Amino acid sequence: MPEGVQMVECRHRWSAMGGVAAVAAVALLAAGCGSSSSGSGSTKTVKDAVATLPNISGSGANCIFPMETTACYSVANFEDFEYLMVRPLYMFGGNNTSISVNYALSPAEAPDYTDGGKTVVINLKPWKWSDGQTVDAKDVIFFLNMLEAEKANYAGYTVGLLPDNVTSYAATGPEQVTLHLKQAYSSIWYTYNQLAILYPFPLAWDVTHAGAAPGSGGCENDSAADHWAKCVAVWNYLNSQNKDTSTYATNPLWQVVDGPFRLTSYNVDGNYTFVPNKTYSGSPKPSIAELKFVTYTSDTAIYTALRTGALSQGPVPSTDLQKAGKDFLPATNPLASAPNGGYWLQAQYEFGIGYAYINFNNPTYGPVFKQLYFRQALAMLDNQAGMNSSVGRGYSVSTVAGVPSEPASQWISPAMRENGGQGPYPYNPAKAKALLAAHGWKVVGGVLTCESPGTAATECGAGIPKGRQAKFSMQYSSGISTQEDDVAILKSGLASAGIELQAAPETFDSLLGELTPCTPSESRCSWTFLYLGSWFFNGPGFEPTGEPLYQTGVANNSGSYSNPKMDSLINATHVSNSLSTFYSYANYTAEQEPVLFMPLGTTTFANNNGLHDVTQNPLLVFYPEYWKCSAKDC
Repeated sequence: MPEGVQMVECRHRWSAMGGVAAVAAVALLAAGCGSSSSGSGSTKTVKDAVATLPNISGSGANCIFPMETTACYSVANFEDFEYLMVRPLYMFGGNNTSISVNYALSPAEAPDYTDGGKTVVINLKPWKWSDGQTVDAKDVIFFLNMLEAEKANYAGYTVGLLPDNVTSYAATGPEQVTLHLKQAYSSIWYTYNQLAILYPFPLAWDVTHAGAAPGSGGCENDSAADHWAKCVAVWNYLNSQNKDTSTYATNPLWQVVDGPFRLTSYNVDGNYTFVPNKTYSGSPKPSIAELKFVTYTSDTAIYTALRTGALSQGPVPSTDLQKAGKDFLPATNPLASAPNGGYWLQAQYEFGIGYAYINFNNPTYGPVFKQLYFRQALAMLDNQAGMNSSVGRGYSVSTVAGVPSEPASQWISPAMRENGGQGPYPYNPAKAKALLAAHGWKVVGGVLTCESPGTAATECGAGIPKGRQAKFSMQYSSGISTQEDDVAILKSGLASAGIELQAAPETFDSLLGELTPCTPSESRCSWTFLYLGSWFFNGPGFEPTGEPLYQTGVANNSGSYSNPKMDSLINATHVSNSLSTFYSYANYTAEQEPVLFMPLGTTTFANNNGLHDVTQNPLLVFYPEYWKCSAKDC
């Protein structure tokens, strides 16, 4: 969900703020910044305590059904909202800095791979849904059947991967599901990037109308024989209810949960409240009585609320802090003496990449963007170091490839280490201008213009007519001051080569609606750069391979980038645990520039001194069931 980019993050995979993917067990990494603390004062837990968290208006959860389309694919919807109520088959991270699978907090035991990696056996734990039903094999089969029926509508689906890479699946016991795969896969990759997309779904959702008996929709027993007609009908009903945001807190469907919390009030603007699910089977059980999200107009408004002591936790804009020192924290805490007990600061490094989509299908500029030399020039005009210094102020790092550069890990490839960690194309306007000139571009009337059309080595490239001007726009998330400032620096860098860039702020939720890949004939395909924030390798893909972003035709490849070699390198990571195989993929993303890479921010959180047992996880997983309050309004 979504996809620094942002230097401030309200815990928001596509994130409008703040800078997907954990590492395999065979290659466990340092897990990034962020430490757990109990704050100051008493650690005694207060009964009926309320924890209050912020949302920026228009950036909160706007979907509740976990089989999300691309338009719903964000941390705000998954980790910050749905995960609290309905747990996926496997959870990752935790109330710690881990980026690996967390079997202790998952509804299923660790998968068992047999037959040389071609068979996977999944055993469910004896969990219960809040309606008293058991979380069992039928619930996983329900999800798998619906995935077969509606995979094109699930943003976690990649063509050729699960369920396409499964020959058969079945309930082989009341709490056991067995999958037979088409070939032997890396067990790490298959667990982290395939099984991670699965959920148990309650049979209370296997219905086609209000008041229907659980399971009456028939999806759990459906098959391809009727083209999954029953599952299609169930999905259509659930999706219609998902769109009815006014009933999120009252619809009986969404009150059936197996997670630690349930929803009691909701407003699409971003105001909503959770209370503990008293039948939660996992551990620990929540100790706070209410978890409230409230809306603010901007990150600066959130900071004002922190200064008045109105929030339990919130992100602090880097512009309101001294420059970052060790561990991405300032030397002085400006909120230490705030009302309501003051705050302690905590850094969070987000395991992800920052970038803006490039629209390769734009009918006017797609042919320009398809020229590798032009994308290389864009990278050389993209002053990420300047953004890190003047905007991020030490709280952000450059993105140089489709793999996280930080924290330090064995996933960092040789190409990513070039030029002191700036990758193969460090900021160099003079070199960019020379590269453009060598391919037939000149500044005419103050605007970079193709003067030598054609496909020769010294010409602009296929499909670019004489006189084509480099005039682009960048849509980005409104209300995020650091994004606005980064776009301004990018605009200046591009202008040095005669490229015009128009800044076009829109709400984060509006931008999510633009994410579906477009075709040149569609009117909505007129955008050139789409800058939502960052992509976190925090699910469904937790190993930083490229199938969710760069493989031809996948839902989250919103810019329609397509390259047969990239597809081949991605596929190779699915069957090999070799780091050299992974490096070949990572190097190619650095060399290809399939997107316009942008800085990735760390986030500094302020936690009230009455809020305890809090950790900022690099995967942005959100585990408030661990939190304790030593004051009624912590």
